[in-house]
Amino acid sequence: MWRSRSSRDRKTVVCIACGDSVLRSAAREYDKEGNRWERHGKRFEHLCKSCYRNLCHQPRAGLEALLVDIEEHGVSNEEFLHRYYDAVKTEYESAEERER
Repeated sequence: MWRSRSSRDRKTVVCIACGDSVLRSAAREYDKEGNRWERHGKRFEHLCKSCYRNLCHQPRAGLEALLVDIEEHGVSNEEFLHRYYDAVKTEYESAEERER
């Protein structure tokens, strides 16, 4: 039969931001794809409520692909940030030109 929800929420999860162990009921699901409502085939990570409140909740469609495109093993943080800035600048300038 179905288990009660209260027994499921007694499970402990680890916050991916701060590393604290918290009860599942005291955590929020995190989906790196930004769509926690589409649940099929996903394993969610968790954030404690404090870390979740500190997240930026802006849309991030395409962000993962952008980061993968500019990431290279061994690249310095400075070079990574330059590549990210250039990629975002190019994308938004292109979008503004298309709107004109």
